[in-house]
Amino acid sequence: MREDLKILDWDLVQEPHRVSALLREGGRVRKVRMPRGLDVWIVTGHAEARAVLSDPRVGKDTGEIRRLFDRDGFESAGDSAVQALNGHMLNSDPPDHTRLRKLVNQAFTSRTVSRLRPRIEQITAELLDGIGDAERVDLLPAFAVPLPIRVICELLGVRAGDQPSFAKWSNTMLAWSTPEELRAAAGKMHAYLVELIEEKRAEPADDLLSGLIQASDEGDSLSGEELLSMAFLLLVAGFETTVNLIANSVFALLRQPGQLAALRADPALLPGAVEEFLRYDGAIHLATLRFTKEAVQVGDVEIPADEFVLVSLIGANRDAERFEDPHRLDVTRPAAGHLAFGHGIHHCVGAPLARLEAEIALRGLLERFPGLSLDADPESLRWRESALVHGLETLPVRLR
Repeated sequence: MREDLKILDWDLVQEPHRVSALLREGGRVRKVRMPRGLDVWIVTGHAEARAVLSDPRVGKDTGEIRRLFDRDGFESAGDSAVQALNGHMLNSDPPDHTRLRKLVNQAFTSRTVSRLRPRIEQITAELLDGIGDAERVDLLPAFAVPLPIRVICELLGVRAGDQPSFAKWSNTMLAWSTPEELRAAAGKMHAYLVELIEEKRAEPADDLLSGLIQASDEGDSLSGEELLSMAFLLLVAGFETTVNLIANSVFALLRQPGQLAALRADPALLPGAVEEFLRYDGAIHLATLRFTKEAVQVGDVEIPADEFVLVSLIGANRDAERFEDPHRLDVTRPAAGHLAFGHGIHHCVGAPLARLEAEIALRGLLERFPGLSLDADPESLRWRESALVHGLETLPVRLR
C-alpha cells in the first residue's frame, strides 16, 4: 500500500471533527481509502473546499461515476431503481443541471419560502403541544423528524399517512446499508413515487410536484425519469438536512449552557445562531461524490484526472485558517463563510427553507420548555452510520 494512502475507519462517522482535524494536519487535500475500500481524495481545508465545489473540472455526472466505479471493481449504484432515483440534478453537470435547477429555483427563493412561515409555525406548535405533558422524550421522533417531513411533504403534495414510510426508506438509503437493504428501500421508494406522480398527473393540486408535472407535460425538457428523480431529491433533501440541523443545534446548545443562556436572553440572535449551528455541527459531513474530469490543482496538490473527490463540509467549517477558534460554539459569531449548504452551482436549493424551519423550531422549543436539558451522557449518544448525513440516532431530553 502506498505510504500516502491513509485508511479511514468508522471513527469518520462517530468522531468526524477529530478525524477531519487529523486529516487536515497531514494535508488539506490528500488521498485516503474509505472504510469500504474506495480510494478518494478528501478535502478538509476551507479554501480548498470552496475551490473544488465551484470548479467545473470537477464533475458529478452519474454515468461517469458509474464508469469509474466499474473501473475500480466496485458495484456502482445498485439496481435500476437506485439509478433511476439518483439521476437528479445534484448528480448532473451543466447543461442538464442548469435546465433542471431552473425548474425548482423559484419554489425555494427566500421570498417564496417566507410565505410558508405561518404553516411552519402552526406545525411546530402542534408538535410541541403533543409533547407538552411529557417529562422526557426522544426529540428526534417527537419533534425534529416530523416537523420538516410534514413541511416538505405538504409542499410537494405527499399524503400525510405516507410520511412515516417515506422517512424509513430515506434513512435506509442515506445510511451505510447493505446492498440488499438499499435495493429494497429504493424499490419501495421508486414504486411509491411512480404511483404518486400518476395520481398528480390525473388530479393536479396546488403543490410543487403538480407544478413540475405540468412543466414536464408542457414540454419544458423534463423527462419522466428526470421528474421521478427530482421528486426523490426534493423530498429527501427537503427534510433530511433540516432534521439534523434542528437536532444538532439542540444538542450543541444543551452541552453549552452559556450559549443557551445567551440565546434565551436575546432571541434576536437566533437567525445568526442558526448560521453558527450550521458551521459548528452541520447536517452534512461529506458532500456527495465528485470526480475530476482532468488534472486539477487544488491548493498545493494536483489531483489527477478520473479520480474520486469528497469534500468534508464539516472539516472545512472547522478550519482555523478561516474561522477563529473554530471548535468553539459562539452564537454571536458573524454569520458568513460556512459551507454547510455547499458552494457553487450545487449550493443547496432548499437552504432558505431549512434556515426558516430551524429558526422557528428552535424558537418554539426554547420558549415552550425553559428547563430543557439532555437526558443522557453526551458521550453515550451515537451518530447515524452515514458519511453523507451527520445526525444523531437519538436525542433524549428532559422537558422540565
